[in-house]
Amino acid sequence: MTKQTFGATISALRKAKGMTQLDLARHMGVTDKAVSKWERDLSFPDVASLPKLAEVLGTSVDELLEVKTAAQEEPAGAQAPALVELVLKAVALAMGVGVTALTIMDNVEPRNALGLLGIGLACVALVLLMNSSDEHV
Repeated sequence: MTKQTFGATISALRKAKGMTQLDLARHMGVTDKAVSKWERDLSFPDVASLPKLAEVLGTSVDELLEVKTAAQEEPAGAQAPALVELVLKAVALAMGVGVTALTIMDNVEPRNALGLLGIGLACVALVLLMNSSDEHV
């Protein structure tokens, strides 16, 4: 089975058994709205009912609970550029906010303010370069 959210797993298994949400709800003793919420990952069935849910869907509890988050699905190398981009954006924002606050408090010389804003703009430029290189790959 491919890695997916808990709700997507329930939905796929239910459909594979040819069951509607109402059919599954009746087997589980809940409403079809509850099943809908499970499948949309808005709620989770009671832990005590997981063995019955697995049985009704023709799987094991272990396979039913085998879900993977988006962060876990990405290869480790793919997470680094996203983290670098986040840090660059944070630095750019911090430079802008810092210069604004220091200017309001009249605690910064213009040449220092320009230097801080330059750092922020350089970070923004790097983010834009990173994103434009991603589009050309």
